Amino acid sequence: MLSFFADFAYEGARSVAGPFLALLGAGAVVVSSIGGFGELLGYGISIISGPLAMRTRQYWGIALVGYGIQLSAVPLLAFARTWPEAAGLIFLERTGRAIRNPPRDTMLSFAAKEIGYGWGFGVHEALDQAGALVGPLVVALILVAEHSYREAFAALTVPVVCVFILLGIARKVYPRPVKFDDTSTTLPSTSLPRVFWIYLIGAGLVAAGFADFALISYHLVRHVLHVPMLIPVVYSVAMAVSGGGSLLFGRLFDRFGLRVLLPLTLVSAAFAPLVFLGGFWVAIFGAAIWGLGIGVHESIIPAAVSTMVLPKQRAFAFGIFTGIYGAAWFAGSVVIGLLYDKSLVLMVLFCTVIQIAALPIFAWVARRSPAVNVTYEDPKMRR
Repeated sequence: MLSFFADFAYEGARSVAGPFLALLGAGAVVVSSIGGFGELLGYGISIISGPLAMRTRQYWGIALVGYGIQLSAVPLLAFARTWPEAAGLIFLERTGRAIRNPPRDTMLSFAAKEIGYGWGFGVHEALDQAGALVGPLVVALILVAEHSYREAFAALTVPVVCVFILLGIARKVYPRPVKFDDTSTTLPSTSLPRVFWIYLIGAGLVAAGFADFALISYHLVRHVLHVPMLIPVVYSVAMAVSGGGSLLFGRLFDRFGLRVLLPLTLVSAAFAPLVFLGGFWVAIFGAAIWGLGIGVHESIIPAAVSTMVLPKQRAFAFGIFTGIYGAAWFAGSVVIGLLYDKSLVLMVLFCTVIQIAALPIFAWVARRSPAVNVTYEDPKMRR
């Protein structure tokens, strides 16, 4: 339930970030760049928090700091009067996410060992997206009733308080999550296998071609829906697809390994032409495909990292992985925003081609990890 309420809060705010920024005077390039830089922070700072968690083993302490920073920023959006102020709070929320993600994912990987990494991350993502479904719908209802973004942001204080209560309970019940998987007391090596770095290149390409929802919502309001109140509903649909898909993807990953990334990457790359070149129903379907892609990003992609590295290396690996992943997302978002103002066709080609370029890399990695039970002890993984 912690994941549910956390996503309830920050995904509820994220669902209307694009139109809110536009209302405050931001243009397409600014909206896309804010979204991309937010993702850069949301992943990039993990390069610091991941290794720190690995060396100190203070998984709970670092995660609690991250949650505190992230969720405190959400209701403060109600007080933003200019787009730079709103952008600063968006960046603060993403910074907190970056701090808490590596230790959280590491604790999750420890707990998921017995049930399967794909299923463990898939269930977690499903709970995330259940919150991401409800949060935007609540925001949409408030916008319909009050016609005020500020009222909607202020209402998200309720799930934020629920998260802090649940964090306290979880910390008390599971004070040492490391006991589930990691019994070694020696300091872990920071040398990661070659397959991890090659896999990271492919994941970075996918991230670079994946538009942030801030730009999608900006486009939908200007050219497709024309009704800002409907944007959170569209986002909820995308999150419902993401949550349901992540459960299925997790099971498929545990059974077939990284091979499942090949068709899923190909399908999720179709979001760009559908959203940005389609009419009403085609764009809505494209937003659902975008949500499917988010399910892949948040379940299979991190679950695969758990199979490639030693348990004690995971906080470090997750930190490095998410940091570079976020840098790729930001660079891609800037390019996508610039292309959006010049040519939608060129922008769609960029998004589609760069994601498809990851397929040969995923195929290479999958051949060296044909099933999820090929773990870090397998010498193939060190080639």
